[in-house]
Amino acid sequence: MAGLVLFALIVLCALCAPLLTSYDPIQQNLNDAFLAPGAKNHLLGTDSLGRDVLSRLLYGARVDLRVGVLAVISPFVIGSLLGLISGWFGGWIDAVIGRIVDMVIAFPFLVLVIALVFAMGPGTTSIYTAITLVGWVAYCRIVRGQVLIAKEQEYAMAARASGLPTWRILLRHLLPNVVLQAIVFSMSDIVLTLLAIVTLGFLGLGVPPPTPDWGTMIQEGQQFILDKWYMSTIPGLAVVLTGLALALIADGIVEKANK
Repeated sequence: MAGLVLFALIVLCALCAPLLTSYDPIQQNLNDAFLAPGAKNHLLGTDSLGRDVLSRLLYGARVDLRVGVLAVISPFVIGSLLGLISGWFGGWIDAVIGRIVDMVIAFPFLVLVIALVFAMGPGTTSIYTAITLVGWVAYCRIVRGQVLIAKEQEYAMAARASGLPTWRILLRHLLPNVVLQAIVFSMSDIVLTLLAIVTLGFLGLGVPPPTPDWGTMIQEGQQFILDKWYMSTIPGLAVVLTGLALALIADGIVEKANK
């Protein structure tokens, strides 16, 4: 519940950004550059170009949360379906999918995502594509392992003996019973995806400017960290709080599932 409440507050702040701040997140005002928090009605101060930090933080949350959640959906769906097929049929199908999984997991997730985005160019489309190409393997392994156990259960053998079509057995009987672990993992995967998005923004490979995002904000404030600590620290704290909320939600789902 703590995770849900915290995440709901973050999402609510992002959705209500126009109501919480009257400043345009991309409008520059060099006369008001580097204002301290609280100066001239800028609650969290301004950056090097005079843009309101609170406004960029709230609108950046919209971008990062949207990309972070959407970027997990495709790997979740693709990986779960491939894991379902691999675990059920076995044989050469399982061997082929297993070898592909082994090749992908041989590289660190973040390093491979950065390399793919660098090759395809910055932008949300590249981020979605890179995370999908890399992220599906975790869901495939989780669901495959659950299917190997579930298909030996009585309900699965009864469904097979009754002559039901394979697609119905997989989608109607097996999938609802094996997908819970993948859903739990998706909560922590959103955190990893969010960190990847922030890292890409920090490296200049994320959402193209002037659209605000937390990674870009951290990168822009890095060179002023000693004097204008708030420029990098505040978006960094936003990333930490969002990750904490999602981690608590995942822990809660696991606890409920084990009861």
